[in-house]
Amino acid sequence: MAGGVEYVERRVLDFLKREARRELARASNHYAEMLGVKVKRISIRDQSSRWGSCTSAGALSFSWRLILAPPYVLDYLAAHEVAHLVEMNHSARFWRVVGKICPQTERAKKWLDVHGNDLHRYGVRD
Repeated sequence: MAGGVEYVERRVLDFLKREARRELARASNHYAEMLGVKVKRISIRDQSSRWGSCTSAGALSFSWRLILAPPYVLDYLAAHEVAHLVEMNHSARFWRVVGKICPQTERAKKWLDVHGNDLHRYGVRD
């Protein structure tokens, strides 16, 4: 039975991934519109060491764990990956693009420095 207690963990994880996809798509499309670029695809993955990535073809990938972070952190990561559609590196120009579209950049980076490792542990089995 799908509602059985043995399925609770999976159902919660599926729910968190759906919410992550919805929120990251919303934020990514918002920032893409600001920069005049197109996001081709958004993937939600079980990455336990990276928050996101961007391909030169416009595909963005994010860790589902971002849904557990404060909204400004999720927004920052969306802005960060979308900015790679303009600058495919971490140069000073890249960081100017991120700063232009996401005023919470420094606050989010500090939050990730303090709490990021703990967030990466969610959903990882010993």
